[in-house]
Amino acid sequence: MIEKLIIDFLDNPTNNIINQEEAITECMIGLKIFDAPLVGYADANDDLFSRYQDESDITYHRFMKPKQWLQDATTVISVFMPFTKEIKQGNQRNMKTPSGEWLHGRFEGQKMLNKLAKHLRDILIDDGYKCVYPGDDNRYDGGIKDKEKTKNSDYGGTWSERHVAYAAGLGTFGLSRGLITQKGVAGRFISLITNMEHEITERKYDGVYDYCNMCGECVVNCPANAISFDTGKDHAKCSKFLDWTYKEYYPRSACGKCQVSVQCESCNPAG
Repeated sequence: MIEKLIIDFLDNPTNNIINQEEAITECMIGLKIFDAPLVGYADANDDLFSRYQDESDITYHRFMKPKQWLQDATTVISVFMPFTKEIKQGNQRNMKTPSGEWLHGRFEGQKMLNKLAKHLRDILIDDGYKCVYPGDDNRYDGGIKDKEKTKNSDYGGTWSERHVAYAAGLGTFGLSRGLITQKGVAGRFISLITNMEHEITERKYDGVYDYCNMCGECVVNCPANAISFDTGKDHAKCSKFLDWTYKEYYPRSACGKCQVSVQCESCNPAG
Protein backbone atom coordinates (compact mmCIF):
# COMPACT_ATOMS: atom_id res chain seq x y z
CA MET A 1 0.00 0.00 0.00
CA ILE A 2 2.61 2.56 1.08
CA GLU A 3 4.95 1.67 -1.79
CA LYS A 4 2.18 2.19 -4.37
CA LEU A 5 1.15 5.49 -2.82
CA ILE A 6 4.75 6.71 -3.09
CA ILE A 7 5.13 5.55 -6.70
CA ASP A 8 1.88 7.29 -7.64
CA PHE A 9 3.12 10.45 -5.94
CA LEU A 10 6.44 10.32 -7.82
CA ASP A 11 4.69 9.74 -11.14
CA ASN A 12 3.12 13.19 -10.81
CA PRO A 13 5.73 15.39 -12.55
CA THR A 14 4.87 18.39 -10.38
CA ASN A 15 6.16 16.47 -7.35
CA ASN A 16 9.49 15.03 -8.50
CA ILE A 17 10.90 17.33 -11.18
CA ILE A 18 12.66 20.71 -10.95
CA ASN A 19 10.53 23.32 -12.68
CA GLN A 20 11.56 26.50 -14.45
CA GLU A 21 10.93 28.73 -11.43
CA GLU A 22 13.10 26.58 -9.15
CA ALA A 23 15.97 25.80 -11.52
CA ILE A 24 19.36 27.29 -10.63
CA THR A 25 20.31 27.17 -14.30
CA GLU A 26 18.33 26.45 -17.45
CA CYS A 27 19.90 22.99 -17.81
CA MET A 28 18.39 21.98 -14.46
CA ILE A 29 14.82 22.36 -15.72
CA GLY A 30 13.15 18.97 -15.76
CA LEU A 31 15.73 17.35 -13.45
CA LYS A 32 14.20 14.30 -11.74
CA ILE A 33 15.03 14.12 -8.05
CA PHE A 34 14.23 10.66 -6.69
CA ASP A 35 14.00 7.09 -7.95
CA ALA A 36 11.68 4.36 -6.64
CA PRO A 37 11.76 3.97 -2.84
CA LEU A 38 12.64 1.29 -0.34
CA VAL A 39 10.14 0.91 2.51
CA GLY A 40 10.70 -0.80 5.86
CA TYR A 41 8.44 -1.39 8.84
CA ALA A 42 9.53 -1.54 12.49
CA ASP A 43 7.63 -2.59 15.59
CA ALA A 44 6.92 0.54 17.64
CA ASN A 45 7.79 -1.51 20.74
CA ASP A 46 11.18 -2.62 19.41
CA ASP A 47 13.81 -2.54 22.15
CA LEU A 48 16.12 -0.65 19.79
CA PHE A 49 14.08 2.51 20.31
CA SER A 50 14.70 2.30 24.05
CA ARG A 51 18.41 1.85 23.40
CA TYR A 52 18.42 4.92 21.18
CA GLN A 53 16.99 6.92 24.05
CA ASP A 54 18.98 5.39 26.90
CA GLU A 55 22.49 4.93 25.57
CA SER A 56 24.50 8.15 25.75
CA ASP A 57 26.63 7.60 22.66
CA ILE A 58 23.74 6.96 20.22
CA THR A 59 21.34 9.91 20.27
CA TYR A 60 22.52 11.53 23.51
CA HIS A 61 19.32 10.89 25.51
CA ARG A 62 17.18 13.26 23.45
CA PHE A 63 15.52 10.66 21.22
CA MET A 64 11.77 10.21 21.73
CA LYS A 65 10.42 6.67 21.41
CA PRO A 66 7.51 6.04 19.01
CA LYS A 67 4.92 5.81 21.79
CA GLN A 68 6.02 9.21 23.05
CA TRP A 69 4.99 10.62 19.69
CA LEU A 70 1.81 8.51 19.42
CA GLN A 71 0.59 6.70 22.52
CA ASP A 72 -1.02 3.75 20.76
CA ALA A 73 1.62 3.43 18.02
CA THR A 74 2.17 -0.07 16.67
CA THR A 75 4.27 0.51 13.53
CA VAL A 76 7.03 2.84 12.38
CA ILE A 77 7.27 3.22 8.61
CA SER A 78 10.67 4.19 7.21
CA VAL A 79 11.17 5.24 3.58
CA PHE A 80 14.46 5.59 1.72
CA MET A 81 14.29 7.77 -1.39
CA PRO A 82 17.41 7.26 -3.53
CA PHE A 83 18.64 10.17 -5.62
CA THR A 84 18.55 9.73 -9.39
CA LYS A 85 21.67 8.96 -11.42
CA GLU A 86 21.69 12.54 -12.71
CA ILE A 87 21.90 14.00 -9.22
CA LYS A 88 24.59 11.56 -8.11
CA GLN A 89 26.70 12.00 -11.23
CA GLY A 90 26.36 15.77 -11.07
CA ASN A 91 27.88 15.83 -7.61
CA GLN A 92 30.96 13.98 -8.86
CA ARG A 93 32.10 16.75 -11.21
CA ASN A 94 33.79 18.78 -8.50
CA MET A 95 34.60 17.05 -5.22
CA LYS A 96 35.19 20.33 -3.35
CA THR A 97 31.85 22.09 -3.81
CA PRO A 98 28.25 20.87 -4.22
CA SER A 99 26.82 20.63 -7.73
CA GLY A 100 23.64 22.35 -8.81
CA GLU A 101 21.98 18.97 -9.11
CA TRP A 102 22.85 18.03 -5.54
CA LEU A 103 21.78 21.42 -4.20
CA HIS A 104 18.39 20.85 -5.82
CA GLY A 105 18.24 17.32 -4.44
CA ARG A 106 18.81 18.53 -0.89
CA PHE A 107 16.65 21.68 -0.98
CA GLU A 108 13.78 21.04 -3.38
CA GLY A 109 14.12 17.32 -2.62
CA GLN A 110 13.51 17.92 1.09
CA LYS A 111 10.49 20.06 0.27
CA MET A 112 9.15 17.22 -1.82
CA LEU A 113 9.78 14.68 0.94
CA ASN A 114 7.91 16.83 3.46
CA LYS A 115 5.01 17.03 1.01
CA LEU A 116 5.12 13.25 0.48
CA ALA A 117 5.20 12.46 4.20
CA LYS A 118 2.22 14.73 4.87
CA HIS A 119 0.41 13.16 1.91
CA LEU A 120 0.94 9.65 3.32
CA ARG A 121 0.00 10.78 6.83
CA ASP A 122 -3.25 12.34 5.61
CA ILE A 123 -4.20 9.22 3.63
CA LEU A 124 -3.66 6.99 6.67
CA ILE A 125 -5.72 9.34 8.83
CA ASP A 126 -8.49 9.42 6.21
CA ASP A 127 -8.46 5.61 6.27
CA GLY A 128 -9.18 5.69 10.00
CA TYR A 129 -5.69 5.30 11.45
CA LYS A 130 -3.74 7.61 13.71
CA CYS A 131 -0.47 8.82 12.24
CA VAL A 132 2.33 11.24 13.13
CA TYR A 133 5.04 12.59 10.86
CA PRO A 134 7.74 13.68 13.36
CA GLY A 135 9.31 16.09 10.87
CA ASP A 136 6.09 18.13 10.91
CA ASP A 137 5.52 17.98 14.65
CA ASN A 138 6.34 20.82 17.06
CA ARG A 139 8.18 18.33 19.28
CA TYR A 140 10.69 17.65 16.53
CA ASP A 141 14.18 19.02 17.05
CA GLY A 142 17.04 17.91 14.82
CA GLY A 143 19.71 19.11 17.23
CA ILE A 144 20.49 21.51 20.04
CA LYS A 145 20.10 25.11 18.94
CA ASP A 146 21.22 28.50 20.24
CA LYS A 147 24.68 27.36 21.26
CA GLU A 148 28.08 26.77 19.75
CA LYS A 149 28.21 23.17 18.56
CA THR A 150 31.65 21.78 19.22
CA LYS A 151 31.14 18.06 19.89
CA ASN A 152 29.02 15.23 18.50
CA SER A 153 26.70 15.20 21.51
CA ASP A 154 25.52 18.70 20.56
CA TYR A 155 23.78 17.19 17.54
CA GLY A 156 21.44 14.73 19.24
CA GLY A 157 17.79 15.19 18.24
CA THR A 158 14.34 14.00 19.27
CA TRP A 159 14.11 11.77 16.18
CA SER A 160 16.69 10.26 13.82
CA GLU A 161 15.67 9.11 10.34
CA ARG A 162 18.81 6.99 9.95
CA HIS A 163 18.40 5.19 13.26
CA VAL A 164 14.74 4.54 12.52
CA ALA A 165 15.69 3.15 9.09
CA TYR A 166 18.20 0.82 10.76
CA ALA A 167 15.46 -0.43 13.09
CA ALA A 168 13.13 -0.92 10.12
CA GLY A 169 15.56 -3.22 8.33
CA LEU A 170 16.58 -0.81 5.59
CA GLY A 171 20.34 -0.91 6.15
CA THR A 172 23.34 -0.31 8.36
CA PHE A 173 25.62 2.61 9.03
CA GLY A 174 28.80 3.46 7.15
CA LEU A 175 32.01 5.08 8.27
CA SER A 176 30.54 8.46 7.24
CA ARG A 177 27.53 7.75 9.52
CA GLY A 178 25.26 7.64 6.48
CA LEU A 179 22.92 4.66 6.26
CA ILE A 180 23.76 2.16 3.52
CA THR A 181 20.69 0.48 2.02
CA GLN A 182 20.34 -2.10 -0.76
CA LYS A 183 20.06 0.94 -3.07
CA GLY A 184 23.09 2.60 -1.54
CA VAL A 185 23.69 5.61 0.67
CA ALA A 186 22.93 8.48 -1.73
CA GLY A 187 19.42 9.58 -0.87
CA ARG A 188 17.09 10.79 1.86
CA PHE A 189 14.78 9.30 4.50
CA ILE A 190 11.35 10.06 5.91
CA SER A 191 9.34 8.13 8.49
CA LEU A 192 5.85 7.91 9.95
CA ILE A 193 4.50 6.57 13.24
CA THR A 194 1.07 4.95 13.11
CA ASN A 195 -1.32 2.55 14.83
CA MET A 196 -1.78 0.70 11.53
CA GLU A 197 -0.75 -2.94 11.90
CA HIS A 198 1.82 -4.17 9.36
CA GLU A 199 4.18 -7.08 9.00
CA ILE A 200 7.58 -6.08 10.39
CA THR A 201 10.59 -5.99 8.07
CA GLU A 202 13.30 -8.47 9.00
CA ARG A 203 16.67 -6.97 9.87
CA LYS A 204 19.06 -9.05 7.78
CA TYR A 205 22.08 -7.86 9.71
CA ASP A 206 23.51 -8.08 13.18
CA GLY A 207 26.14 -5.36 13.33
CA VAL A 208 25.78 -1.61 13.06
CA TYR A 209 28.32 -1.48 10.18
CA ASP A 210 27.58 -4.78 8.40
CA TYR A 211 27.01 -3.13 4.99
CA CYS A 212 30.16 -0.96 5.18
CA ASN A 213 33.38 -2.49 3.87
CA MET A 214 35.48 0.29 5.42
CA CYS A 215 37.04 1.14 2.05
CA GLY A 216 37.76 4.70 3.24
CA GLU A 217 36.60 6.41 0.05
CA CYS A 218 34.31 8.70 2.04
CA VAL A 219 37.30 9.72 4.17
CA VAL A 220 39.21 10.80 1.05
CA ASN A 221 36.20 12.53 -0.50
CA CYS A 222 35.18 14.68 2.47
CA PRO A 223 36.15 18.32 1.76
CA ALA A 224 35.83 19.18 5.45
CA ASN A 225 38.14 16.39 6.64
CA ALA A 226 35.29 15.39 8.96
CA ILE A 227 35.58 11.59 8.60
CA SER A 228 38.37 9.35 9.83
CA PHE A 229 38.99 5.67 10.53
CA ASP A 230 40.00 6.45 14.11
CA THR A 231 37.20 8.75 15.27
CA GLY A 232 34.46 8.31 12.65
CA LYS A 233 32.37 11.38 11.87
CA ASP A 234 33.09 14.80 13.35
CA HIS A 235 29.69 16.49 13.11
CA ALA A 236 31.03 19.91 14.06
CA LYS A 237 33.47 19.98 11.13
CA CYS A 238 30.76 18.75 8.77
CA SER A 239 28.30 21.35 10.03
CA LYS A 240 30.81 24.17 9.66
CA PHE A 241 31.35 23.25 6.01
CA LEU A 242 27.59 23.13 5.43
CA ASP A 243 27.30 26.58 7.01
CA TRP A 244 29.80 27.80 4.41
CA THR A 245 27.78 26.29 1.56
CA TYR A 246 24.67 28.00 2.93
CA LYS A 247 26.39 31.37 2.65
CA GLU A 248 27.65 30.56 -0.84
CA TYR A 249 24.47 29.02 -2.27
CA TYR A 250 21.68 30.57 -0.18
CA PRO A 251 18.93 29.50 0.30
CA ARG A 252 20.39 26.06 -0.44
CA SER A 253 23.00 24.16 1.51
CA ALA A 254 24.56 20.80 0.68
CA CYS A 255 27.69 18.70 0.31
CA GLY A 256 27.12 14.95 -0.13
CA LYS A 257 30.67 14.09 -1.21
CA CYS A 258 30.67 11.12 1.19
CA GLN A 259 27.70 9.70 -0.72
CA VAL A 260 29.09 9.82 -4.27
CA SER A 261 32.15 8.24 -5.91
CA VAL A 262 32.08 5.63 -3.16
CA GLN A 263 31.45 1.89 -3.38
CA CYS A 264 28.18 2.25 -1.45
CA GLU A 265 26.80 5.08 -3.59
CA SER A 266 24.03 3.02 -5.22
CA CYS A 267 24.22 -0.45 -3.68
CA ASN A 268 25.16 -2.48 -0.63
CA PRO A 269 28.82 -3.29 -1.22
CA ALA A 270 28.60 -6.17 1.25
CA GLY A 271 26.22 -7.96 -1.11
